[in-house]
Amino acid sequence: MRQGRTWAGECLHDVTRLVDRRLQGRLPTGVDRVNLEYVRHFGDRARALIRWRGLWVALSGHDSGRLFDALQAPGAGFRALVYRSVAKALPHSALRGVPRGAVLFNVGHSGLDQPGYGARVEQFGLRAVFFLHDLIPTTYPEYARVGEAARHERRLQTMLAFGRGVVVNSNHTLQALDAYGRARGVSVPPCEVAPLATVRLPPPAAKAPFDAPYFVMLGTIEPRKNHLLLLHVWRELARTLGSNAPRLVIIGQRGWECEQVVGLLERCEALRGLVIENHRCRDTELSNYLHRARALLFPSFVEGYGLPLVEALACDTPVIASDLPVFREIAGDIPDYLHPLDGSGWRQAVLDYAQTSSPRRAAQLVRLQGFIAPTWEVHFARVDAFLCRLGLMS
Repeated sequence: MRQGRTWAGECLHDVTRLVDRRLQGRLPTGVDRVNLEYVRHFGDRARALIRWRGLWVALSGHDSGRLFDALQAPGAGFRALVYRSVAKALPHSALRGVPRGAVLFNVGHSGLDQPGYGARVEQFGLRAVFFLHDLIPTTYPEYARVGEAARHERRLQTMLAFGRGVVVNSNHTLQALDAYGRARGVSVPPCEVAPLATVRLPPPAAKAPFDAPYFVMLGTIEPRKNHLLLLHVWRELARTLGSNAPRLVIIGQRGWECEQVVGLLERCEALRGLVIENHRCRDTELSNYLHRARALLFPSFVEGYGLPLVEALACDTPVIASDLPVFREIAGDIPDYLHPLDGSGWRQAVLDYAQTSSPRRAAQLVRLQGFIAPTWEVHFARVDAFLCRLGLMS
């Protein structure tokens, strides 16, 4: 048992989001990767909770272990495993056998917008700990799906009303949560800032993906990520440099309200061969793309954290990013920062970094030597100490 710590009671880990997305065949997002790290850390000391067709189903310790292993190492038979495990636990679906005072972890925001979630926490006497990734749908509703602001408002209300504690990824997120609570006259539960580490990437391949210089943009295609800016930059590079322009690799699944971006990706002849979209990128490919890139490009309008920035710097890959407070909190003055609407600035930065002997890139590589990447060991040391202070672990 890690660090000799034990729960003050029993622990349930709500893995409904992870199970649902895996059953749909969807690749993990950044939120899912964080959730999987919590499965990895607490899996030998927790039982799996799945909300199944309106029922709360707590799997047995044995079946929880099998499910946790399958979530971390997907393979054939996952669907059958889930169905068998749920069927075995259904006679105890009302959480019978789970003692009052059990700890409940919800790392993925899943279900918190449903009115009954908090009621179930109260009904079964659970001591809930939530992970808050960001408040963006509430603070910047223009960058969210239609209706998402109201749903996120309900998630936040559930966290504040029923949470014994909240883990956040940055001081930036904590400040936003405190401001949210003050504006509504609502008290905020005890919080812990625990920065996120990177995915554990395999070593890169011996050969770069392209002979030409290239850049990477990593993240779901959605309005706040600002893909449109870079596609217009690359269309201009195509006009002036032709086939000599550097490549841009866009890694991420297509999200919402991204019709203009999709239109350029699918129908703009000038970008064909220069912009490569990879929406099902495996970790082996991601490692090679990041390690060999001239830089990661991160022109977002707003972020709650910024895992791609950490992943790139951890690979000793330079970053050109929007000048956001959370990015400076994570990386200090290491990246080159630009305004997310400064098209000419981004174009010049790409041209500078694409040079074989780029003084600007070399300068960042020197700054990058001082980067200390967050680790999951430090993250969970903070989380475990926080849980001890809350009386949930000893």
